[in-house]
Formats: sequence, structure tokens, C-alpha cells
Amino acid sequence: MQASQEWEKYPRASAYDELLTPEGLPRTGAGEVLQYLRTLDDTAMNARREAASVAMKVMGITFAVYTEEGGIDRVWPFDIIPRIIDAREWRHIDAGLKQRVQALNMFIDDIYGRRRIVKDGVFPAEVLAQSVNFRPECVGIKPRYGVWAHICGSDLVRDSSEPMYVLEDNLRVPSGVSYMLENRLVMKRVFPELFANHDILPVDGYPSRLFNMLASLSPRPSDYPTVVLLSPGIYNSAYFEHAYLAQQMGIELVTGRDLLVDDDIVYMKTVAGRVRVDVIYRRIDDLFLDPKFFKSDSLIGVPGLMRAWAKDRVAIANAPGAGVADDKVVYAFVPKMIRYYLDQDPILENVPTYLCMDQGQRNHVLRNLHNMVVKPANESGGYGMMVGPAASDEMRREFAALIKANPRNYIAQPTLNLSTVPTLCDGRIEPRHVDLRPFILSSKTQHVTRGGLTRVALRKGSLVVNSSQGGGSKDTWIVETKGG
Repeated sequence: MQASQEWEKYPRASAYDELLTPEGLPRTGAGEVLQYLRTLDDTAMNARREAASVAMKVMGITFAVYTEEGGIDRVWPFDIIPRIIDAREWRHIDAGLKQRVQALNMFIDDIYGRRRIVKDGVFPAEVLAQSVNFRPECVGIKPRYGVWAHICGSDLVRDSSEPMYVLEDNLRVPSGVSYMLENRLVMKRVFPELFANHDILPVDGYPSRLFNMLASLSPRPSDYPTVVLLSPGIYNSAYFEHAYLAQQMGIELVTGRDLLVDDDIVYMKTVAGRVRVDVIYRRIDDLFLDPKFFKSDSLIGVPGLMRAWAKDRVAIANAPGAGVADDKVVYAFVPKMIRYYLDQDPILENVPTYLCMDQGQRNHVLRNLHNMVVKPANESGGYGMMVGPAASDEMRREFAALIKANPRNYIAQPTLNLSTVPTLCDGRIEPRHVDLRPFILSSKTQHVTRGGLTRVALRKGSLVVNSSQGGGSKDTWIVETKGG
């Protein structure tokens, strides 16, 4: 078999490459895997890429993209060249994520309680006053273990230097973990020999850990609490994930019409009659959860659910109101939260962030829009943002007007030269920019996935990794090395 010549043609990227040094040598932990991949000729690489694509179709791994014509189900875009991270680095990241989420949960608990962080002048009252995700209905409620964000997906990026930054925290209804799990299943089918011969840390225990975490929240002492996953239904873009996780955990997948509240107790309707529900893993935004408390016209929520939760008759993960910390303006204060609540320095740093609500910082952003990424405070999926270097003059003028009209709603960050990973593109191996979303589970203990969902910008030169914006994904391998 003749080795692929594409590796020899692989360009020395201007960004930090996750697999190769500027001299073309493998990074720590990637040597043996890269050596094997280089032995595969072009026919073998393309055959494995096709095998992965067929597996995705057969397994029904899809996501929905919404257009003016409606929703379109597409096969999950996946690249077979893995992203590799040395386990020693991962242990540092693991500790940093646990520290960060602990501080965020303490912040949420404080904001709905005594608000010490506001009274002590560490967090501005005006930021809270203008928060679209603050829920007054949650004031005074104390979830079990003081945890509000039981599942968090924090996005990590690497710039030109080695340490990873936290780009943002997703604490409302974080998604993507099912794709992390399915990516690993596909890779085991495509490259079984690599898993047999290398110490790649597993991710397949996540559904069991998720179930155990959810069960630990039950307000009733029981060895067998009833846990359900509450979904908006089949037309939701993440419905594949809802169905997958429910099936993997062995719990019921329900919609609002399957539940009812009677005497502040939540029941599931079954053919055998009512079954009391102890824990709800909700995949519905706050405002649609309970038409008696939030949007009165919501058809996917459960009337009376908030009252049952407030009286500790049912647990909800993530807790309503957790989104107060899922705000890109609040994100800028996380390092201060860590120092305030934990009396520690942050293990993982934020990306430098400018708050447009501050006049001095706003003026700096407006003068430098051509070098900035501008983001609205509460959008997700890559929507509503502007990447300055790629934007037209007209778009920059539009965003300048938006910032001036509502400065609280915008932050700006310098355009990062995101790290790259070799990616198979139309038969060629080329660098593509990536980020990484690990998932952190929190209740009485914490757990971080060993790796996460690596999202890749499949379009050449693009920095936007979201699947809805043309991005794809890779399997992420945390590799134990000798002496590690």
C-alpha cells in the first residue's frame, strides 16, 4: 500500500495545529496515531470516510437546519481524522472546568438569594437588572445541593499559544453530547485497530453518569426514582439527541401533553394509569415550561410545573433560571466570581472581552470593528454575530448602529486565530479551524467528559464551527502517553 501523499502536501498552517508542530512533527500523544494514518493511501482514507458517512446515515444521526421553507433534516457532518489531546493537558482542563462551573452555580444561587456579589460591588446591579434570562419567579428557591446548572457545555478554543481559553458557557439547555457519543461509535467502526492499540480514554459511560446525577436530585428517598426527559417534540432541531439520551438512559421521552400536575405533584400519563415523576431532564427553554408562570400560550409546557418545583415535589435539570449565567456579558465576570466565591485564581482564562455597555470599552470596539468579533448577549448557534475581518463595510455600519442602540446587548472579542486540525476535504487533507465543547455534570459531585464535541469549520478559512452555519465535527481523543 502506498502512503497518501496528502500528508506531505499538508500546509504549515498560520494557526496552532492540534496534530502537527510547525516543523511537521506530531504533537504529544499524536505520534503513533499520525504514523498509522500516514500509512493509509488515498483509496483507503476515502473508503473509511465513506464508511463513516454510511454509518451516520444507517444510525440516523441527523440535525435540523431551519430555513424559510421550514426544517430540513441533514446527516451529521463528520470528519474521520481525530483531534488528539494529551491526558496531562486534559487533567488541567478538567480541574479548570470544575472550578468554573462551581463558581457559576454559586453565582446563580446567590443571585436568587442574598445577592452578596451585587452588594459587595463585584457584579454590577445594572447587568442583572437588564438580564433577559433572570427569572423573578426563582427568587428564594433552593435547589438540592445548591446546584442550578446540572449540565453545562463550556466552549473551549485555542489561539496561537498552547493554553485553551473558555469562549462561553452554555447553562440553559446545552446540546451536542449525543454527537460526541455517536462520533466515538463511528470511529470505533472505522478504526477498530487504533482503539485496540492505543490508550484512548472512553466517553461511553456518559449516559450512566447523567442518569445517576439526575436520580440523585430526586426529592423522594427512593432507590428507583422516576426520571423523564421533557422534549418540545419531533420538530425540535435537537430531537435526535433527546431520543438518543432517553433511550441510552432507559427513561421515558415525554412531551408536555404526557405530564400533568395534580396537588403540586407531577405525574406521567401511561396506559396503566398515572406514574409520579421525581426528576425532569428538561430540554425546553424556561419561557415555555409552564404557561401559568411564563408564556401563557405555550403548548409544549406543563401547567403547574413551576409550583411543583418550587415546593420541592419534583426536581428539574437544568433548574429554571439557570440561564441568568448563560449571558455573554455575565461571562466577562466569571474570573471575578471564581476569586469572590472560591478565593482562587482561575485555572482557565476567558477570552479578552469588551463590554459595550461601558462607554470607554464601547468606543474602543467601535474604532476597531474590523478586528473584532461582535456577539449579542443571549444568542446561540452562531446567529446574530459579526466577524469583523470577514464583514463588509455595510455590515460593520449595521453593527455599530446596533451597539449604539442597545450597548448592554453586545460584547466584543478580538478575532482569534483558532487552532486547526487536519481535515479530509474533497479528498485533500487541509487545516480547518476547531473549537471544543466538553460537558460538565454537577450535583453532589462533578464529572467532566474525557474530551468533548470538537466542532470544525468545514469551509476553508471560516471561523464559524456551528453545524447550522456549515460546520461539522470530529471525534476527540484524550490519549494517555508513557510517563503521563
